[in-house]
Formats: sequence, structure tokens, C-alpha cells
Amino acid sequence: MFEPTKKNYTPKEAKQKIAKYCAYQERCHQEVRDKLYSFGLAKVDVEEIIYELIKQDFLNEQRFALAFVRGKFRYKKWGRNKIVQELKRRKISDYCIKKGLQEIQEEQYMDVLTELLRKKIASLKAIKGYQKNYKAVQFVMTKGYESDLAWSIIKEHFTAT
Repeated sequence: MFEPTKKNYTPKEAKQKIAKYCAYQERCHQEVRDKLYSFGLAKVDVEEIIYELIKQDFLNEQRFALAFVRGKFRYKKWGRNKIVQELKRRKISDYCIKKGLQEIQEEQYMDVLTELLRKKIASLKAIKGYQKNYKAVQFVMTKGYESDLAWSIIKEHFTAT
């Protein structure tokens, strides 16, 4: 069966193409590195292009971390644990992760967590009492929220029914 071959780019072509890729949305170094390797470039060329992109401010991991945290928290309602896990998977430095997490204000975090718990508890009609609360906490934990925070909100706002 015929498989289309990937086009190999010259370093100059790849730099122009990757600059557009970075201008479209914030990217981390690893995403760009992977994309450049998919263009058939050598390690030396990849690292040189990444250096140039950083110098020209197309690539900035701290800016990426800030945008990533904002987006995942506001739109996907992810908790800190899941955000940190994803940033580490993308090889973002601990410093940038810490800076990114500062985008989440504690009051807003607790409000989102409370709302997620409220909606989940309301959706569990067939389950009663402690099991309902347990299922709700399990749900928010999969979204990356801390179990101790979830349980403190349950105790404060929701009674076992």
C-alpha cells in the first residue's frame, strides 16, 4: 500500500513554517521540538531554530504556562493537580509551573470546586447519603482537585442526604 512521504524541509523553510505555528498559539519547547523533528531536521538544526525562536520571543515557556493554566482552569475546570501533571508531561520547568499556578486565585478556585461538587451531587439522584458525597469527591479528583479541599467543602456546604 502506498504511504505518502513526509516532506523534508530545509532549516530555513522549517523556521518560517514553525514561526507561523508559534504565532498561532502559545507553544511549549517540547511541542516545537517534536514538530521540527517531524520536518526531518537534524538535532543541531532543531536546537538552532529553537534558540532563534526564543530570542525572537516566538517561544516563551513562562508565557505558555500562564496561558495553559488560565485556559484549562477557566474553560475545562481542571484542578491544580491535573494542570501540574500536564505541564510536567510537556517538560515545563518547576519555576514556570509555579508562576503559571499563580494565575488561579484561591477564592475563584474554591468557587469552581464548590460548583462542580454541587452539580455532581445534584446529578446523583439514585444514590443516597455518604455514597453521593464520595462519588462527587471522586469526580472532582479526576478533574485534578485535592480531596481534602473537596471534603472540607462537602462538610461545610452539603449534608449527607
